[in-house]
Amino acid sequence: MNQRLFPVNPVLIVDDEPDILRGFDLTLRSQGINHTLLVEKAEQVMPLLAENSVEVILLDLSMPKISGERLLEMINQEYPQIPAIVITGTREVETAVHCMKKNAFDYMVKPIDDSRLTSGVKRAIEIKRLYDENQLLKEPSQTAPGKIPGAFSSIITASKKMKNLFRYAASIAKSPLPLLITGETGVGKELMAQAVHKASAPSGRFVPVNVAGIDDATFSDTLFGHVKGAFTGAETLRKGLVEKAVGGTLFLDEIGDLKEDSQIKLLRLLQEHEYFTLGSDIPKIMDTRVVAATNRNLKEATDKGRFRKDLYYRLSTHHIDLPPLRERLED
Repeated sequence: MNQRLFPVNPVLIVDDEPDILRGFDLTLRSQGINHTLLVEKAEQVMPLLAENSVEVILLDLSMPKISGERLLEMINQEYPQIPAIVITGTREVETAVHCMKKNAFDYMVKPIDDSRLTSGVKRAIEIKRLYDENQLLKEPSQTAPGKIPGAFSSIITASKKMKNLFRYAASIAKSPLPLLITGETGVGKELMAQAVHKASAPSGRFVPVNVAGIDDATFSDTLFGHVKGAFTGAETLRKGLVEKAVGGTLFLDEIGDLKEDSQIKLLRLLQEHEYFTLGSDIPKIMDTRVVAATNRNLKEATDKGRFRKDLYYRLSTHHIDLPPLRERLED
């Protein structure tokens, strides 16, 4: 099976030294960032950006013909939405301050620690995604007023409030970021999750799991799977649900009842976009949209210390609160 590219648009690496280019590329690929463009000549960058969408730019400052600082200015003028990480061999504070004033996203000094490089690029990818999502939500809806988007037509309703929620859900359906669906028991949270999945035009499956009451060991095995011999009784390889949902949606129902240790593991998965199958030391990249649902008030649960605030923040990047029937008198 072909490996899926991450991120969707490439990370552009610009350096006039081929060995450094290849080194950065190998480091990123070892951490699952396998969609890259390598450029040795600074004068090729602007024409390339005019023809291609890129996620992040790694930019060396010391290059012939066009300096990195001048190129940074040009990028910032034409493509201010693209995070540019400046890379240099000098530790001069003035240079760093100058670059940050020119809107550099980050500043790294050679030699760069592998973890520093990958964490910086991952953070830039996430910021770019949030920017793209905000731009998408500012755009007018492509759905005609009063018309329910096709993926949601199986949910029968005459409620204006519900139809507005459908339009919002359709606008964020293709987002890779988590979605939290809240509402009382019986309001149709899983139906909404299935509709969002369908609207995203996925290449993978909708994989549901109820996490209420699952202990931490079972949670890890269920989501991440295990290799043969990982523990007593592990006689065969088992794929986890994260892997089974590649290209699709992992639906975590009753997320408000998730145990504390499991909350930490889910948070790490959402932050790092990678995980380890039990018994293996080889990381796998998560290429799955996470949709969670609960009938609990998670904001109240975080205030009382029953649910992690940082996990709530991650899960509720997009949020749909479904109204009960008593608030939809049209139905």
